[in-house]
Amino acid sequence: MNELGEITDKIVQLLQYDPVSPLIFSSGLFLFLFGGFTFFYQFMRREVMLRIVYVTLFSLYFYYKTSGFFFLLLIAVSVSDFLIGKGIARSDRQGLRKGLLALSVALDIGLLIYFKYTNFFIGIVNGLSGHHWLDFQNIFLPVGISFFVFQSISYTADIYRRRIEPLGMWIDYIFFLSFFPQLVAGPIVRARDFIPQIRQNPLTVTREMFGTGIFLILSGLFKKAIISDYISLNFVDRVFDDPLLYSGFENLMGLYGYALQIYCDFSGYSDMAIGIALLLGFHFNKNFDSPYKSATITEFWRRWHISLSSWLKDYLYISLGGNRKGHLRTYLNLIVTMLLGGLWHGAAWRFVLWGGWHGASLAVHKWFMAHVPGFKAQGADMPRWRRIIGIVVTFHVVCFGWIMFRASDLQTARNMLSQIFTDFKPELIPQVVSGYAAVMGLMAVGYLLHLMPVRSELWAQRTVTESPLPVKVVTIAVLVWAVMLIKSAEIQPFIYFQF
Repeated sequence: MNELGEITDKIVQLLQYDPVSPLIFSSGLFLFLFGGFTFFYQFMRREVMLRIVYVTLFSLYFYYKTSGFFFLLLIAVSVSDFLIGKGIARSDRQGLRKGLLALSVALDIGLLIYFKYTNFFIGIVNGLSGHHWLDFQNIFLPVGISFFVFQSISYTADIYRRRIEPLGMWIDYIFFLSFFPQLVAGPIVRARDFIPQIRQNPLTVTREMFGTGIFLILSGLFKKAIISDYISLNFVDRVFDDPLLYSGFENLMGLYGYALQIYCDFSGYSDMAIGIALLLGFHFNKNFDSPYKSATITEFWRRWHISLSSWLKDYLYISLGGNRKGHLRTYLNLIVTMLLGGLWHGAAWRFVLWGGWHGASLAVHKWFMAHVPGFKAQGADMPRWRRIIGIVVTFHVVCFGWIMFRASDLQTARNMLSQIFTDFKPELIPQVVSGYAAVMGLMAVGYLLHLMPVRSELWAQRTVTESPLPVKVVTIAVLVWAVMLIKSAEIQPFIYFQF
């Protein structure tokens, strides 16, 4: 009876949403569930409709395990934009088409504003009025709402621009919107890239796709669970919690550590999402391309969170006029786009300032490209010495932005900058390095791997891809063992879950 009760309890736990421990890729529970899912998937992937229904149900279950009954919100968005998309396609009246697109955007952004920005706007109103006119609300933020809302907007916008045809069946659209590998933290998948894959038949997973998928999952797990989580818990979080307790050198290392942490955390998730999709027979575009190798801030945004930066460019920057209305308007469009991009990350002034910093930096670089001949050279055309200097300068421009992004308030950001520039204490460097040897070692490994030539990464990927299955299994086992060896007592959620 006791064994039966334990089994029943475990089944109930699998069916219940636990707000304290949402389901994430790097958890043992997900690996268990994904193993069971893929076992049955192999028998269903050759039947198109059965495959679509099966994956959709698992995706909705996955989202339920991350956000509870807010999976109904995802379904509501899929129904509204599926119907609106059909209406846009059927109408030849430009005014009606614009009105339907505006309705889609208003509904989607309205949901985002309510769940994500209600308390932010209440704070602004109360602050400007000097009175407590409105009470703050206890609103749960559904995980990944910013991602699937942007993804859904791209569908109706592309139908309006006549880039794609509307889907004929709603089940296909909910499959696209809820596909679990990228659902809660991206990458933001475009309808025109993904929809043609939904009904491909036969759906094949080649040896190269399987090997690349395994490599990306291993790479993502290493970045997230070994590098990002370890340096975060054992050093970075401590420094950002109270910068005044640490020397300027420790603050600088904390900043460099956060730059590596957020990259490894987010690109690690993207790697795992892309890898899992490959194992299922689907292709996502690359979301990160060694961004800290960038020699300009413009190049950085072509390499960092590519799915978001390209979305902002195509659906916001170009809609504002892009670079078609003169230099001043171009600079303004860049700043506005990045301000809204910053606000997309969170309802706080620090994200707005972060976005404004990047918008201003992009505008300054654009001005230099237009008025200073030497700055027109980009990429491979740039002299090697200039590219090295550019990489160092760009990295520190980005790091300055990370201070605003990570600090809990502006005073914390000021304290960190003050410590770095007025209390550096170089004599403490040997003591700090030896005291945090494991952290500094992992940071060095992380940056070295990041800065390695592309051919080295391709060699590693090819090695994993071409290795026999037993070698792949052993590699996975060793990595999982390493994760279990150094991980904290609690699984750390991905940073971009909050966005």
